[in-house]
Amino acid sequence: MDTHVKVLGVLHIAMSAIGLLFALLMGLIFTGVVGTVGASGDPDAQVAIPVIGITGMALVSFTLAVSLPGFVVGIGLLKFRPWARIGGIVLSIIDLIWIPIGTVIGVYGLFVLFSKDGERLFVAPPPTAV
Repeated sequence: MDTHVKVLGVLHIAMSAIGLLFALLMGLIFTGVVGTVGASGDPDAQVAIPVIGITGMALVSFTLAVSLPGFVVGIGLLKFRPWARIGGIVLSIIDLIWIPIGTVIGVYGLFVLFSKDGERLFVAPPPTAV
């Protein structure tokens, strides 16, 4: 079962990397749009520049905020940290929304993290008497 947990960790990291690349792409697109609108010379376009900039910044910030927890949880799953199991369950439930790939990853994550073998991997070992 430890292999499944590691695969799930890598999947969460990969999904986060895709989200970060998407945020970078959106940032470049919105920067180009603002530059194009600003270079048009139309006085009415000057009103649109802040609106486009704020919208782009909000979308990029939202995408980053959604993507970054996957990195943290993915690394925690690779190291079998107890908190990462709970974070992985939460992310797997959220992944169910992203049809079709996210749904598959979400179901797989819930199967792995709710199984008895998967649960045992995240239990801290009992302290040893000195």
